[in-house]
Amino acid sequence: MVVASSNPIGSEKLELPVIDLSGSREKVAELIVKACQEYGFFKVINHGVSEDVIRKMEEESFNFFAKPASEKERAGLAKPLGYGCKNIGFNGDMGEVEYLLFNTKPLSISQISETISNDPTKFSSAVNGYIEAVTNLACEVLDLMAEGLWVHDTSVFSSLITHLDSDSFFRLNHYPPLFILDTHSSSSSASSSPSPSFQIHHQPNPSYIGFGEHSDPQILTILRSNDVGGLQIRLADGLWAPVPPDPTSFCVNVGDLLQVMTNGRFVSVRHRAITNSVKPRMSMAYFGGPPLHGLITSLPEVVTPEKPSLYRPFTWSEYKETAYSLRLGDTRLNLFKASPDLDPPHPHNS
Repeated sequence: MVVASSNPIGSEKLELPVIDLSGSREKVAELIVKACQEYGFFKVINHGVSEDVIRKMEEESFNFFAKPASEKERAGLAKPLGYGCKNIGFNGDMGEVEYLLFNTKPLSISQISETISNDPTKFSSAVNGYIEAVTNLACEVLDLMAEGLWVHDTSVFSSLITHLDSDSFFRLNHYPPLFILDTHSSSSSASSSPSPSFQIHHQPNPSYIGFGEHSDPQILTILRSNDVGGLQIRLADGLWAPVPPDPTSFCVNVGDLLQVMTNGRFVSVRHRAITNSVKPRMSMAYFGGPPLHGLITSLPEVVTPEKPSLYRPFTWSEYKETAYSLRLGDTRLNLFKASPDLDPPHPHNS
């Protein structure tokens, strides 16, 4: 069982910037850059992803996670693709979560759907439709970022995730509720016990980790969750700030590679997911990644004599291999600093 660390949680929930993508393009680009610098996270509304696409994906997700453990394991234990339960990665990280991890290639999704659903065509259609929609959203956001930074080639970020060999991923996370039963409960009241994959916790109930503290290694993440809270962001002062759930928006966060490409102007912020005591939380995360051979380096527009490049050039393959060799909460970017004397950036929030 993984209990949340002793780092204090802020008394107030964090209200992330909410950016309306239907506003004037110049203003929207400016607001996105500001949010990436100050928070590393923001929400978008009027995002263009239809409710029907979201509904179909959520329906297929809940249907899968409602199955008995033996049926879910038919999808293949995550190595890294497939079904995972509590085990996160290869180095001993654990959490109160079960998940499905996909490569975003349609053929790959079609193949794995055969082991996931009794109606694989319907399942793969829902997944492919959702991935197509959020990839388009990710590209729009990345182009706006480039415009806000006054980068000459405004497709410099988005072209990496639309590349034929893009190494992007999609993960469905299910955080089952931690049923709290009084120790004097009758046997009849305990009859509605949760899945045997997850334990019943007796009061008092501390905060349990669903997905531990980490930053996302890719370029950016597009996240949607249901109306159950759990996402927390680590602020510059070390406090954990809960983010209120908002199923009408998408949450966007800066990944490690985007921090490198912007030379630290944008900050890849550490975050985690906490389980809820009585309600299941579902989240759907798209991780936009470049091709494995893609060279990651700071853009010339953000490098000056006064602020030289903070990081050495490297390929996504090199960085990904490093990430997979470390624990979830380990710091990766410091291993790629151009000089030990250069300080990494910090978010400007308080």
